[in-house]
Amino acid sequence: MRKKGILITGAAGEIGDALIQNLAKQGEENIVTLDLRPLPADHAQHVIHIQGDLMDHALLARLVSEYEIGVIYHLAALLSTRAEFTPEMAHQVNVEGTLTLLKLASEQSQWRKEPVLFMFPSSIAAYGMPNQEIKAQFPHVREWEWNYPTTMYGCNKLYCEMLGIYYSDHYMQLAADRPVTLDFRGLRFPGLVSAYTVPSGGTSDYGPEMLHAAAKGEPYACFVREDSCIPFMAMPDAVKALMLLAKAPASDLSRRVYNVTSFSLTAAEFRDQVQKFFPAAEISFKPDVKRQGIVDSWPAGLNDNDACRDWGWSPDYDLERSFAEYLVPNIKNRYRK
Repeated sequence: MRKKGILITGAAGEIGDALIQNLAKQGEENIVTLDLRPLPADHAQHVIHIQGDLMDHALLARLVSEYEIGVIYHLAALLSTRAEFTPEMAHQVNVEGTLTLLKLASEQSQWRKEPVLFMFPSSIAAYGMPNQEIKAQFPHVREWEWNYPTTMYGCNKLYCEMLGIYYSDHYMQLAADRPVTLDFRGLRFPGLVSAYTVPSGGTSDYGPEMLHAAAKGEPYACFVREDSCIPFMAMPDAVKALMLLAKAPASDLSRRVYNVTSFSLTAAEFRDQVQKFFPAAEISFKPDVKRQGIVDSWPAGLNDNDACRDWGWSPDYDLERSFAEYLVPNIKNRYRK
């Protein structure tokens, strides 16, 4: 008999690290993780880790032969900056990988006669502001506004949202005995900042890179202008949002993809926060044309009213608490060791 399990793809990444810890604290069993990389040793007691490729169909077949997957957290992705250098590979990983998993979840839903919950972290990259004047006019963008991404990563995320909606709401709708379909739920995250993992190719990484460089006593040249403004969120709030949305009754949800956010600040304001705690930090600004263009295309803030109303979203960490209680103490401790 198959064991019931939760599947986390891309588990070795920033969100995966924090998500595993939270699920383990809640007593979840049979957490199955999938990643090309090994997991940190301290996760070994909490998960069954499979080191492999999401596109390996034989591997997925073996997985579902052993586990009845009821919940999927699909975190695996090629991030924004890296995706611009290898757009075809980004499409393969981000879109084809997601489509493969949606198909698996749909088949599992039909077999179980109960929807598989499919949690999908989307991104602020799904938006595309045409210029700085428009960006200033729309400081808090709603989910349906300015969905004109300018990067391959953003295109991938927006398309995967639509694929998830299709498999949840429209797949085989014309069939006389329409099968049970999956339950897709997505979150458009702002720039995420973690105290425990090193940035790995995201365009919003200039924020956490400032912090890590300051803690190590190394100079840092920020790759965007001082006035560049986007929203951010501390990693504990990102995991909180995922878990809150996962637990929300389907009848309470007015949409399948929600904005969530915490605080917005410019790159100069981020530097000021870092130097408040690390007065000797050497932070300069040397904008990279490509990455600057990506950040300019993202909104300065997100409107998350629907998430607040439908499933009680509210961040625990505002700007001050993010730095004073989460980021700075834990990053200092990391490099002190």
